Amino acid sequence: MKRIGLFLLTNIAVIAVASIVLSLLGVGSTLQANGVDLALGNLLIFAAVFGFAGSFVSLALSKFMAKKMTGAQVIENPRNADEQWLVDTVRRQAEKAGIGMPEVAIYNAPDPNAFATGMSKNNALVAVSTGLLRNMTRNEVEAVLGHEVAHIANGDMITMALVQGVVNTFVIFFARIAGHFVDRIILKNESGHGIGYYVASFIFEIIFGILASVITMWFSRRREFHADNGGAYLAGKENMIAALRRLQMMQPGELPDQMAAFGISNRPSKLGALFMSHPPIEDRIAALEATRQEELKIA
Repeated sequence: MKRIGLFLLTNIAVIAVASIVLSLLGVGSTLQANGVDLALGNLLIFAAVFGFAGSFVSLALSKFMAKKMTGAQVIENPRNADEQWLVDTVRRQAEKAGIGMPEVAIYNAPDPNAFATGMSKNNALVAVSTGLLRNMTRNEVEAVLGHEVAHIANGDMITMALVQGVVNTFVIFFARIAGHFVDRIILKNESGHGIGYYVASFIFEIIFGILASVITMWFSRRREFHADNGGAYLAGKENMIAALRRLQMMQPGELPDQMAAFGISNRPSKLGALFMSHPPIEDRIAALEATRQEELKIA
Protein backbone atom coordinates (compact mmCIF):
# COMPACT_ATOMS: atom_id res chain seq x y z
CA MET A 1 0.00 0.00 0.00
CA LYS A 2 2.89 2.36 0.76
CA ARG A 3 4.39 1.85 -2.71
CA ILE A 4 0.99 2.35 -4.37
CA GLY A 5 0.50 5.57 -2.42
CA LEU A 6 3.96 6.87 -3.38
CA PHE A 7 3.35 5.90 -7.01
CA LEU A 8 0.08 7.86 -7.03
CA LEU A 9 1.75 10.83 -5.32
CA THR A 10 4.50 10.93 -7.95
CA ASN A 11 2.05 10.73 -10.84
CA ILE A 12 -0.16 13.47 -9.40
CA ALA A 13 2.93 15.68 -9.09
CA VAL A 14 3.95 14.90 -12.69
CA ILE A 15 0.49 15.74 -14.05
CA ALA A 16 0.35 18.96 -12.02
CA VAL A 17 3.81 20.14 -13.14
CA ALA A 18 3.23 19.19 -16.79
CA SER A 19 -0.18 20.86 -16.88
CA ILE A 20 1.23 24.12 -15.50
CA VAL A 21 4.13 24.10 -18.00
CA LEU A 22 1.84 23.35 -20.95
CA SER A 23 -0.49 26.15 -19.87
CA LEU A 24 2.42 28.60 -19.65
CA LEU A 25 3.61 27.53 -23.10
CA GLY A 26 0.11 27.97 -24.52
CA VAL A 27 -0.04 24.41 -25.82
CA GLY A 28 -3.60 23.18 -26.08
CA SER A 29 -4.81 20.54 -28.51
CA THR A 30 -2.43 18.20 -30.33
CA LEU A 31 -4.77 18.44 -33.34
CA GLN A 32 -4.69 21.16 -35.94
CA ALA A 33 -7.53 23.69 -36.18
CA ASN A 34 -9.44 21.43 -38.62
CA GLY A 35 -9.73 18.83 -35.86
CA VAL A 36 -8.45 16.14 -38.22
CA ASP A 37 -4.68 16.33 -38.65
CA LEU A 38 -2.04 16.12 -35.93
CA ALA A 39 -0.27 19.33 -34.92
CA LEU A 40 3.17 17.72 -34.73
CA GLY A 41 4.78 20.77 -33.14
CA ASN A 42 2.28 20.82 -30.30
CA LEU A 43 2.49 17.06 -29.95
CA LEU A 44 6.28 17.17 -29.63
CA ILE A 45 6.06 19.87 -26.96
CA PHE A 46 3.36 17.89 -25.14
CA ALA A 47 5.53 14.75 -25.26
CA ALA A 48 8.66 16.58 -24.09
CA VAL A 49 6.89 18.28 -21.19
CA PHE A 50 5.35 15.05 -19.92
CA GLY A 51 8.50 13.05 -20.69
CA PHE A 52 10.85 15.34 -18.79
CA ALA A 53 8.32 16.15 -16.06
CA GLY A 54 8.05 12.47 -15.21
CA SER A 55 11.81 12.08 -15.15
CA PHE A 56 12.67 15.19 -13.14
CA VAL A 57 9.79 15.00 -10.67
CA SER A 58 10.97 11.46 -9.87
CA LEU A 59 14.51 12.78 -9.44
CA ALA A 60 13.35 15.64 -7.20
CA LEU A 61 11.44 13.18 -4.99
CA SER A 62 14.10 10.46 -5.14
CA LYS A 63 15.54 10.90 -1.64
CA PHE A 64 12.12 11.09 -0.03
CA MET A 65 10.87 8.10 -2.04
CA ALA A 66 13.99 6.04 -1.29
CA LYS A 67 13.64 6.55 2.45
CA LYS A 68 9.95 5.68 2.41
CA MET A 69 10.26 2.64 0.14
CA THR A 70 13.21 1.01 1.90
CA GLY A 71 12.63 2.34 5.41
CA ALA A 72 16.17 3.77 5.38
CA GLN A 73 17.11 5.58 8.58
CA VAL A 74 19.49 8.51 8.14
CA ILE A 75 22.34 8.56 10.66
CA GLU A 76 21.87 11.94 12.34
CA ASN A 77 23.97 11.23 15.41
CA PRO A 78 26.01 7.98 15.22
CA ARG A 79 24.90 5.61 17.98
CA ASN A 80 27.87 3.28 17.85
CA ALA A 81 31.33 2.80 16.37
CA ASP A 82 30.01 1.18 13.18
CA GLU A 83 27.71 4.09 12.37
CA GLN A 84 30.50 6.55 13.15
CA TRP A 85 32.81 4.64 10.80
CA LEU A 86 30.19 4.73 8.02
CA VAL A 87 29.72 8.50 8.31
CA ASP A 88 33.47 9.17 8.53
CA THR A 89 34.19 6.96 5.51
CA VAL A 90 31.56 8.63 3.33
CA ARG A 91 32.78 12.08 4.46
CA ARG A 92 36.37 11.23 3.54
CA GLN A 93 35.35 9.85 0.14
CA ALA A 94 33.06 12.81 -0.59
CA GLU A 95 35.91 15.23 0.12
CA LYS A 96 38.24 13.27 -2.16
CA ALA A 97 35.58 13.21 -4.89
CA GLY A 98 34.92 16.93 -4.53
CA ILE A 99 31.21 16.74 -3.63
CA GLY A 100 29.08 17.83 -0.70
CA MET A 101 28.59 15.41 2.18
CA PRO A 102 25.69 13.04 1.32
CA GLU A 103 23.24 11.83 3.91
CA VAL A 104 24.21 8.37 5.14
CA ALA A 105 21.50 5.83 5.95
CA ILE A 106 21.01 2.18 6.85
CA TYR A 107 17.99 0.14 5.81
CA ASN A 108 16.91 -3.19 7.21
CA ALA A 109 17.23 -5.96 4.61
CA PRO A 110 18.87 -9.38 4.86
CA ASP A 111 20.30 -9.23 1.33
CA PRO A 112 23.50 -7.31 0.59
CA ASN A 113 23.04 -4.09 -1.36
CA ALA A 114 23.51 -0.34 -1.28
CA PHE A 115 22.33 2.57 -3.38
CA ALA A 116 22.80 6.28 -3.97
CA THR A 117 20.19 8.79 -5.01
CA GLY A 118 19.50 12.51 -4.90
CA MET A 119 18.82 15.63 -6.93
CA SER A 120 22.44 16.75 -7.28
CA LYS A 121 26.05 16.11 -6.29
CA ASN A 122 25.58 18.22 -3.18
CA ASN A 123 22.15 16.92 -2.21
CA ALA A 124 22.40 13.14 -2.19
CA LEU A 125 21.85 10.04 -0.09
CA VAL A 126 23.99 6.93 0.32
CA ALA A 127 22.27 3.95 1.95
CA VAL A 128 23.50 0.46 2.79
CA SER A 129 21.56 -2.61 3.86
CA THR A 130 22.07 -4.35 7.19
CA GLY A 131 22.75 -7.52 5.17
CA LEU A 132 25.67 -5.87 3.41
CA LEU A 133 27.15 -4.69 6.72
CA ARG A 134 26.85 -8.17 8.21
CA ASN A 135 28.36 -10.04 5.27
CA MET A 136 31.26 -7.83 4.19
CA THR A 137 34.51 -6.74 5.75
CA ARG A 138 35.11 -3.05 6.38
CA ASN A 139 37.45 -2.84 3.38
CA GLU A 140 34.73 -4.30 1.17
CA VAL A 141 32.05 -2.00 2.61
CA GLU A 142 34.38 0.95 2.02
CA ALA A 143 34.64 -0.06 -1.65
CA VAL A 144 30.85 -0.31 -1.95
CA LEU A 145 30.50 3.14 -0.40
CA GLY A 146 33.11 4.39 -2.86
CA HIS A 147 31.09 2.97 -5.74
CA GLU A 148 28.00 4.84 -4.57
CA VAL A 149 29.88 8.08 -3.93
CA ALA A 150 31.32 7.75 -7.45
CA HIS A 151 27.77 7.52 -8.85
CA ILE A 152 27.02 10.84 -7.14
CA ALA A 153 30.30 12.50 -8.16
CA ASN A 154 29.85 11.33 -11.77
CA GLY A 155 26.43 13.00 -11.86
CA ASP A 156 24.79 9.72 -12.83
CA MET A 157 21.41 10.57 -11.30
CA ILE A 158 20.94 13.77 -13.29
CA THR A 159 22.43 12.16 -16.43
CA MET A 160 20.04 9.22 -16.22
CA ALA A 161 17.15 11.64 -15.66
CA LEU A 162 18.09 13.47 -18.87
CA VAL A 163 18.41 10.20 -20.82
CA GLN A 164 15.08 9.00 -19.44
CA GLY A 165 13.46 12.32 -20.30
CA VAL A 166 14.58 12.09 -23.93
CA VAL A 167 13.45 8.47 -24.16
CA ASN A 168 10.09 9.27 -22.56
CA THR A 169 9.58 12.12 -25.02
CA PHE A 170 9.99 9.94 -28.08
CA VAL A 171 7.94 7.09 -26.60
CA ILE A 172 5.00 9.45 -25.98
CA PHE A 173 5.45 11.22 -29.35
CA PHE A 174 5.51 8.10 -31.53
CA ALA A 175 2.85 6.30 -29.47
CA ARG A 176 0.45 9.21 -30.11
CA ILE A 177 1.28 9.18 -33.84
CA ALA A 178 0.61 5.43 -33.94
CA GLY A 179 -2.65 5.94 -32.01
CA HIS A 180 -3.70 8.65 -34.47
CA PHE A 181 -2.99 6.28 -37.37
CA VAL A 182 -5.15 3.55 -35.81
CA ASP A 183 -7.95 6.02 -35.10
CA ARG A 184 -7.99 7.51 -38.61
CA ILE A 185 -6.93 4.70 -40.93
CA ILE A 186 -8.14 1.53 -39.21
CA LEU A 187 -11.13 2.71 -37.16
CA LYS A 188 -12.10 5.40 -39.74
CA ASN A 189 -12.77 8.09 -37.15
CA GLU A 190 -12.90 11.27 -39.26
CA SER A 191 -12.47 14.04 -36.68
CA GLY A 192 -11.35 14.50 -33.13
CA HIS A 193 -10.02 11.46 -31.28
CA GLY A 194 -12.14 8.46 -30.40
CA ILE A 195 -11.58 5.82 -27.74
CA GLY A 196 -9.47 3.85 -30.21
CA TYR A 197 -6.85 6.60 -30.22
CA TYR A 198 -6.43 6.49 -26.45
CA VAL A 199 -6.42 2.70 -26.22
CA ALA A 200 -3.95 2.33 -29.11
CA SER A 201 -1.71 5.11 -27.74
CA PHE A 202 -1.63 3.39 -24.35
CA ILE A 203 -0.72 0.03 -25.92
CA PHE A 204 1.98 1.56 -28.12
CA GLU A 205 3.43 3.43 -25.13
CA ILE A 206 3.91 0.09 -23.38
CA ILE A 207 5.50 -1.49 -26.47
CA PHE A 208 7.76 1.47 -27.26
CA GLY A 209 8.59 1.86 -23.56
CA ILE A 210 9.85 -1.72 -23.38
CA LEU A 211 11.96 -1.21 -26.50
CA ALA A 212 13.28 2.13 -25.22
CA SER A 213 14.33 0.56 -21.92
CA VAL A 214 17.03 -1.27 -23.91
CA ILE A 215 18.66 2.14 -24.43
CA THR A 216 18.40 3.25 -20.80
CA MET A 217 19.64 -0.10 -19.49
CA TRP A 218 22.61 -0.03 -21.88
CA PHE A 219 23.51 3.42 -20.56
CA SER A 220 23.05 2.24 -16.96
CA ARG A 221 25.42 -0.68 -17.52
CA ARG A 222 28.09 1.68 -18.91
CA ARG A 223 27.77 3.91 -15.83
CA GLU A 224 28.38 0.90 -13.57
CA PHE A 225 31.85 0.41 -15.04
CA HIS A 226 32.62 4.08 -14.36
CA ALA A 227 31.29 3.80 -10.79
CA ASP A 228 33.46 0.71 -10.19
CA ASN A 229 36.45 2.65 -11.47
CA GLY A 230 35.58 5.56 -9.17
CA GLY A 231 35.07 3.19 -6.24
CA ALA A 232 38.53 1.72 -6.86
CA TYR A 233 39.97 5.26 -6.95
CA LEU A 234 38.29 6.18 -3.64
CA ALA A 235 38.74 2.92 -1.71
CA GLY A 236 41.48 0.98 -3.50
CA LYS A 237 41.39 -1.28 -6.54
CA GLU A 238 41.88 -4.50 -4.58
CA ASN A 239 39.11 -3.58 -2.15
CA MET A 240 36.72 -2.88 -5.04
CA ILE A 241 37.53 -6.20 -6.69
CA ALA A 242 37.16 -8.01 -3.35
CA ALA A 243 33.74 -6.40 -2.79
CA LEU A 244 32.56 -7.48 -6.25
CA ARG A 245 33.81 -11.02 -5.67
CA ARG A 246 31.96 -11.12 -2.37
CA LEU A 247 28.77 -9.99 -4.13
CA GLN A 248 29.35 -12.63 -6.79
CA MET A 249 29.11 -15.31 -4.09
CA MET A 250 25.91 -13.87 -2.60
CA GLN A 251 22.44 -13.11 -3.90
CA PRO A 252 22.08 -9.32 -4.18
CA GLY A 253 19.00 -7.71 -2.72
CA GLU A 254 16.26 -6.39 -4.99
CA LEU A 255 15.88 -2.62 -5.01
CA PRO A 256 12.81 -0.61 -6.05
CA ASP A 257 12.95 0.41 -9.73
CA GLN A 258 13.76 4.04 -8.88
CA MET A 259 17.02 3.02 -7.14
CA ALA A 260 17.98 -0.14 -9.04
CA ALA A 261 20.27 1.61 -11.53
CA PHE A 262 22.34 3.09 -8.69
CA GLY A 263 22.70 0.03 -6.50
CA ILE A 264 25.97 -1.82 -6.16
CA SER A 265 24.36 -4.83 -7.84
CA ASN A 266 21.00 -6.12 -8.97
CA ARG A 267 19.42 -9.44 -9.87
CA PRO A 268 19.44 -10.49 -13.54
CA SER A 269 16.45 -9.31 -15.55
CA LYS A 270 13.87 -11.94 -16.46
CA LEU A 271 13.71 -10.32 -19.90
CA GLY A 272 17.37 -11.01 -20.70
CA ALA A 273 20.75 -9.30 -20.80
CA LEU A 274 19.54 -6.29 -22.82
CA PHE A 275 17.24 -5.30 -19.95
CA MET A 276 19.81 -5.63 -17.14
CA SER A 277 20.66 -2.44 -15.23
CA HIS A 278 24.05 -3.89 -14.21
CA PRO A 279 26.67 -5.80 -16.22
CA PRO A 280 27.59 -9.32 -15.06
CA ILE A 281 29.89 -9.07 -12.05
CA GLU A 282 32.58 -11.14 -13.79
CA ASP A 283 32.73 -8.50 -16.54
CA ARG A 284 33.07 -5.74 -13.96
CA ILE A 285 35.89 -7.57 -12.20
CA ALA A 286 37.67 -8.21 -15.50
CA ALA A 287 37.38 -4.51 -16.43
CA LEU A 288 38.92 -3.44 -13.12
CA GLU A 289 41.72 -5.99 -13.35
CA ALA A 290 42.59 -4.62 -16.79
CA THR A 291 42.64 -1.02 -15.52
CA ARG A 292 45.98 0.47 -14.55
CA GLN A 293 46.31 2.35 -11.26
CA GLU A 294 46.84 5.70 -13.01
CA GLU A 295 43.58 5.20 -14.94
CA LEU A 296 41.49 5.09 -11.75
CA LYS A 297 39.48 8.30 -11.42
CA ILE A 298 36.10 9.93 -10.97
CA ALA A 299 34.70 9.94 -14.53
